[in-house]
Amino acid sequence: MVGKHCILELYDCDHAKLNDEAFLRTTITTAAKRAGATLLNLITHRFEPQGVTGLALLAESHLSIHTWPENGYAAVDVFTCGDQTMPEQACELLRQELGAKNHALKSFQRETPAALATAVRHPKA
Repeated sequence: MVGKHCILELYDCDHAKLNDEAFLRTTITTAAKRAGATLLNLITHRFEPQGVTGLALLAESHLSIHTWPENGYAAVDVFTCGDQTMPEQACELLRQELGAKNHALKSFQRETPAALATAVRHPKA
């Protein structure tokens, strides 16, 4: 197994929280920790007149969120490599913190293709 990938749709969220860049930075950081992941970098951008995108670079992969406050909606993507992390925990924290009244979570394992699992990799000189 390469890792686990979670796609989370959050509906009927708190509009103010979806538009609060500082709140989202704190919440993304907490979500990464809750998943047991190592946060390497976090970038966010607030759009005008509304909406925020956040991307957390994790040692294990990434966590991203895109918000549409005018619709009470957020799209979340959490991918973690290995089996030591719990991306579902990050999703649950985001669901709670954003006050989503409804949500849909799709979670699946990323598998290593057999040819790659046995391949020997050589770095470029």
